[in-house]
Amino acid sequence: MEWVETTASSVDEAKSIALDRLGVDEQDAEFEILEEPKPGLFGRMRGEARVRARVKPRTPRAKNDRRRRSDGRSEKRQDDRREPRREGGSSNGRSSGRRSRQEGSTMTDNDSDNAREPRPAADPAEVAAQAEKFLVGLASAFGTSGTASRSIDGDEIEVNLDGADLGLLVGPRGSTLQAVQDLTRVVAQRRLGDHDTRLRVDVGGYRAKRKEALGRFVNQVADEVVSSGSARALEPMPASDRKIIHDALTGRTDIGTHSEGEEPYRRVVITPAGA
Repeated sequence: MEWVETTASSVDEAKSIALDRLGVDEQDAEFEILEEPKPGLFGRMRGEARVRARVKPRTPRAKNDRRRRSDGRSEKRQDDRREPRREGGSSNGRSSGRRSRQEGSTMTDNDSDNAREPRPAADPAEVAAQAEKFLVGLASAFGTSGTASRSIDGDEIEVNLDGADLGLLVGPRGSTLQAVQDLTRVVAQRRLGDHDTRLRVDVGGYRAKRKEALGRFVNQVADEVVSSGSARALEPMPASDRKIIHDALTGRTDIGTHSEGEEPYRRVVITPAGA
């Protein structure tokens, strides 16, 4: 996934804008803070925050296999590589104390790095099978029936549940569907262990219909903004819907879009060009 770069008056706002563009939650993204506002007179901040962000990359299975086969030898090589940086100080007691503290800090940093390592990839077909089984059972628990189908593209998995009377699994504006997707991911991880595949759940093709409907709606709103010359704020919506809106209007030169507010009340604002 390519990096996106955003600017705003604060780091948090720049991160939120980046998440809008990526269409993911914060836990699925990684950030680099390129520039932060600097304090000025009377506590005011000068300058803008500049942030780079992208969807967290996945680690190929072969790399993880090599890590497991190393049986700890990679950690030893890392320690060997770090050793020269701990040399070169004086031989007095204070230097030894500082060196010990540096070593302790290095181990802590290394532990932290290990904790942030991407999780191993599971077989996408197994993940999809567990998701299908869970979704069919969930529909049955709601007193209805459904059939599940899958689409797999590398580590990207989409499982769709079709059937009658499945509206309860979608909810208003897809709010329940998002919860169903999160729950399905948890179930798959508990049954297969932690893994780094991306699972997406749909019910009755709702997401595709939602994308098409949002695209038509926001283009109508954009036309009204152009004719009236006044900005228009849309209702609060999740990051995935905000991304659909930004993408649907990205080719128009007569309007602009940005997001404002804090989750879960963050919304898209459509403005006339140059406003």
